[in-house]
Amino acid sequence: MGKPTGFKEIPRELPQDRPPLERIGDWDEFHLHMPEQKLKDQGARCMDCGIPFCHTGTLLAGMALGCPINNLIPEWNDLVYRGLWREALERLHKTNNFPEFTGRICPAPCEGSCVLGINEPPVTIKSIECAIVDRGFEEGWIVPEPPAKRTGKKVAVVGSGPAGLACAAQLNRAGHLVTVFERADRIGGLLMYGIPNPHLDKKIVERRVDLMAQEGVKFVTNTEVGKDYPADRLLKEFDAAVLCGGATKPRDLQVEGRTLKGIMFAVEFLTANTRTLLDGKENGKFVSAQGKDVLVIGGGDTGTDCVATSMRHKCRSLVQLEILPQPPLERAPDNPWPQWPKVYRLDYGQEEAKVVFGNDPRQYLCTVKKFVGDEKGFVREAHLIKIEWQKDEKGRFTPKEVPGSEKVIPTQLALLAMGFLGPEDTVLGQLGVERDERSNAKAEYGKYATSVKGVFAAGDMRRGQSLVVWAINEGRGCARSMDEYLMGSTNLP
Repeated sequence: MGKPTGFKEIPRELPQDRPPLERIGDWDEFHLHMPEQKLKDQGARCMDCGIPFCHTGTLLAGMALGCPINNLIPEWNDLVYRGLWREALERLHKTNNFPEFTGRICPAPCEGSCVLGINEPPVTIKSIECAIVDRGFEEGWIVPEPPAKRTGKKVAVVGSGPAGLACAAQLNRAGHLVTVFERADRIGGLLMYGIPNPHLDKKIVERRVDLMAQEGVKFVTNTEVGKDYPADRLLKEFDAAVLCGGATKPRDLQVEGRTLKGIMFAVEFLTANTRTLLDGKENGKFVSAQGKDVLVIGGGDTGTDCVATSMRHKCRSLVQLEILPQPPLERAPDNPWPQWPKVYRLDYGQEEAKVVFGNDPRQYLCTVKKFVGDEKGFVREAHLIKIEWQKDEKGRFTPKEVPGSEKVIPTQLALLAMGFLGPEDTVLGQLGVERDERSNAKAEYGKYATSVKGVFAAGDMRRGQSLVVWAINEGRGCARSMDEYLMGSTNLP
């Protein structure tokens, strides 16, 4: 530990964000960089605890406890404090293939489990992580590192999201010949099309993909395995295959008026918007929120991204619905450290809406009862109703409508951001992969082998909708299992 009294002397400080009214005028990233001395000061706050929960990487009550990829956080905090940036980058890359992604979009469960956070503001781990890798690219320290020799084994990776990319990077490092199949026109999965530019600039994704290509990973786009490329060819043309197609079945809202035009899944809205930006012309499925009353249904990260995107389109008004109650300002008694703190936060999209419209756009304990359309079949208004959570006869909490609480709001664009139910059936069905009770590919965590010999599964397709950092964890773990399957043993970390 470089400065034993750092956590007593130095207050927590985060990088500044660009002002909301400025950033909603473009599609650039909204975070600003901190000066080097301030980053060193923040690194000095790390206590190098006897038991550093920040990199524990387990689940507690269904929530991540510490970093799922076991980042060596106290080590690189100390190295940053001492100005040893290149050494910090080496430590960071030991556990994380893509810190430039997690340093921007991860909710940082590591900070929620920081020991300092028991009674003080936690260490600013996420911003230091991002600064380390950004400096690595700026200084030219991050260069292609192809394997010294090849094994001759051929491996297919289906899906190029964070799990697929992490698995491909590790398998390539082991010397295998890796081919990544992606059905979209660009590599990256949700990193490319599920997260808008202000949250994760696509140049950052492309930079890492280009690096992997230079290291020998082969990328095949516009090819959906199971449609454009029969799934059984994987077993004939490759020695092993891993399915990392994600949990891409969006949860729908079965209410009256759902089929009206102007009601769409959030992922479709975000994908078409990003593709339009990257292509420089409107994609066929592009829908603008300009001048419309927008309703976002769902309160997670995807909902926030829909809010931010609609604000940049210059929507006329915006309402976001959350079916759960508003979180408390501080940890509740049933949400103790080191769990992730379920507290009220104003994320970047809601902050922008508040500045423009005067209030946080979220309405809690509220859902849609029905949609009403105009004579042309477009949605015109949404009928909302408050709900309360009550226990049913089995003791489970279920939402119940509150009589007399219905209200009507104008709506010309409704975006469904209520999460995902599981993977699509195409590849799993064609290969005959056994499913678990939630329709995910059945494969034991830590082993990742499915019921089909030589076929593995990782990421959201195996575990269900989760965090990017868990996807990287699974991709790396699956690579170890596949390497052992192919070679009889493995030296992958």
